[in-house]
Amino acid sequence: MAAAFVLRALYGARLALRCPPAQLPWAPRRGHRLTPADDELYQRTRISLLQRESPHDMYIDSYNSRGFTVNGNRVLGPCALLPHSVVQWNVGSHQDITEESFSLFWMLEPQIEIVVVGTGDRTERLQSHLLRAMRQRGIAVEVQDTPNACATFNFLCHEGRVTGAALIPPPGGAALTSLAQAAE
Repeated sequence: MAAAFVLRALYGARLALRCPPAQLPWAPRRGHRLTPADDELYQRTRISLLQRESPHDMYIDSYNSRGFTVNGNRVLGPCALLPHSVVQWNVGSHQDITEESFSLFWMLEPQIEIVVVGTGDRTERLQSHLLRAMRQRGIAVEVQDTPNACATFNFLCHEGRVTGAALIPPPGGAALTSLAQAAE
């Protein structure tokens, strides 16, 4: 009997909900009234770019025994590539690389994530205390021969990583080697 009473009450409640709101004994009310200014659905989102990033990041176009072509500009001799600039790097070979010559990479803001070092036509080992000093400053170092270092630098820049490069031109003939030709 109690079950029938409960079912009848539930059935009656369902009929009451089917009635128009004016016939309900109570009307649902909002605590506040929504206006187009209050509701994000009525507003359009507009984005304004205050500063556009340069569409031309640093890319190494080619290299030879005398230097590099970076973004169409010739750089003679060893160079250090930073996120938005190129500087001459005062080293003659991998043996001349010191903690002081790497200091320009950890003084930058935003901090460089990785430095790609090109040591000429062969991959040479750098002194362990140099690598340890860079690691302590939170900068990874990748040591490669210069042709592979150029390709790695371009790849990392294309990925949008904050990358630096320290490059020594490979000795040899004066023939210009384009990275596009080397990839084929």
